[in-house]
Amino acid sequence: MLTCALALMVLAVILAWPLPIVLAAAAWPATAPGLALALWQSIALAGGVSMIGSLLVFGLIPFGPTPLLALGALAGHVAAGTLPAGATLTGVMALCLALILAAHLLLNLGATFVRAERQRRRHHTLIALLSEPMPFDETGTRVIDHAAPVAYCLPGATRSATVLSRGLLRLLDADQLRGVVAHERAHLRQQHHLVLLAFKSWHSALPWFPIANRAETAVALLVEMLADDQARQVVDDRTLATAIALVGTAPIDGAGASSTRAGGSAPGYGDGISTGGAPSGAAATGHALGGFGVDGLGDRRRIESPADWSAELVAPRVRRLLGQGRVLPPLGRGAVVVATAGLILLPAVLLVSA
Repeated sequence: MLTCALALMVLAVILAWPLPIVLAAAAWPATAPGLALALWQSIALAGGVSMIGSLLVFGLIPFGPTPLLALGALAGHVAAGTLPAGATLTGVMALCLALILAAHLLLNLGATFVRAERQRRRHHTLIALLSEPMPFDETGTRVIDHAAPVAYCLPGATRSATVLSRGLLRLLDADQLRGVVAHERAHLRQQHHLVLLAFKSWHSALPWFPIANRAETAVALLVEMLADDQARQVVDDRTLATAIALVGTAPIDGAGASSTRAGGSAPGYGDGISTGGAPSGAAATGHALGGFGVDGLGDRRRIESPADWSAELVAPRVRRLLGQGRVLPPLGRGAVVVATAGLILLPAVLLVSA
């Protein structure tokens, strides 16, 4: 079992440091955002299982020859209040750390879900009070009276909404607006807020872990690209790219607009998934389109300036829509699929074969 514990530890280190750095710096995810998103999810899942599994298996070594038998023996010793021969303080500490880490991650995930749902309900109430239906629209789109160009979707268990600002309606033409609305509805349809919530939970559980922040940022961009791909079925690429660029680089008028564009929220509209310039605040329980950004989970992260926001979520998407960058070949796509499946299966295989 020591070999299994060491192998899981090595795998956890690889998944926690070099592999995420390489993936975040790669160019190919822009050409296959769905595959890249699946790979990020497999890295996060396999990394957590490997990290906890390595500690657990190491601590179980004195209890039995295999993890399953050792777990049964551990239960018996806990009930009897005894320790087996060969048990050490290091092993007991490893078991305790594995239990604490697993509980911390799961409880933090649950707390993040509850907090996000509470914020979304509050936001739905505010939107019902402070917005009005979009004229000649039967899909539930709401309009808020705000100068900044903002668009976001607000998911919910029983009701969802797409919210636009008057500043956005003044800025974009009819085709560009159709692209924006299609983008936001894609977020709702594909349940992107759940993906973002999982990575936000990982980041908030391990705020000192730089890779968690890197993963959250990369995933936010990928879900924007996935929504862009849905919007491309409604409008042409250049129209959508123009809309993204216009919203992402729109001049800021007034303190309220400045707050939204720089990552705050429009007055009274915190907690959405924003595409109007705010990766938080207005994006806390939905998706915001500030060039169409996403962060729907109560994240209070701040982008220092509109230029930073544009560089992070706008420019890569505009370049992609304008056809810049190479397409991932079929062989590369197959390799990503195999890697994704392999990462999910490898920790389980190591544990079973121990």
